[in-house]
Amino acid sequence: MKNQIIASIAAIPFVIASTFAHTQVSQAGALVDSFHFDGADDPATTVELSPEKSSSSTSNSSDSVSQKSSPVVITPPTSGCEIVMAIVDDPEAPLNVRRTPEVKEGNIVGKLNNNAFVSVRDEQSGWLQISNPVTGWVAKNRTRSTCSKVDKTITFSPESDKAIVRGEIIGTGSHNYRVRMVQGQTLSIKNLGDVFPTIISPDGKLMAVEGNESEWTDIMPVSGVYTLQLDSNLRGYEYEFSVLIEENENFQSKSPINF
Repeated sequence: MKNQIIASIAAIPFVIASTFAHTQVSQAGALVDSFHFDGADDPATTVELSPEKSSSSTSNSSDSVSQKSSPVVITPPTSGCEIVMAIVDDPEAPLNVRRTPEVKEGNIVGKLNNNAFVSVRDEQSGWLQISNPVTGWVAKNRTRSTCSKVDKTITFSPESDKAIVRGEIIGTGSHNYRVRMVQGQTLSIKNLGDVFPTIISPDGKLMAVEGNESEWTDIMPVSGVYTLQLDSNLRGYEYEFSVLIEENENFQSKSPINF
């Protein structure tokens, strides 16, 4: 009996230690369960636990799709052409009008405020000769001007059949953009600015007249170069429109078949 009592007393520390360890494990398990439960409905937690490789792959795939669908942007040239009108845009206005195309004392004949329109007669070494509202010369880099006549072909990128045409006519002028079409293709023009272009077929027929249209779509009756034309008879305007070419699998040519 004495030996049993002694053995029981000796076993007490082991029982206490085992009970304490079991309690610690149970508390740790509860803490883990609580952590998973709190984070289960948090999208941020889900994103953070996503593998880096998977996230990187998704980003690259998205970039690839974005690059494929991005339209080419077409703008008119701004130099190497005839300028008929300019707008004063001087960071240190008013702009000096000089008697000769040079900076020297005593040759200032007038001054112009910003946003004033000037009629241009000639261009020489970075100077514009103007005739209205004052006769003289002004520094070209202190004005804003555009080519009065533009004739440009729209070249699409290999990844997209869509283009954005964006430009401005200052003063009188005509900007023509050419697009080559195949009979049966669909041409869609969407106005993104204030002025819609006139659409002219390869044989000179008007398909749409310049105005304030918002969108135009049609199947091309013949193959050839179609012209998108913008004309200004006064002080000009800014313009922007999209051009989209689509294949039409259901199109049937009406041209006679020769046997």
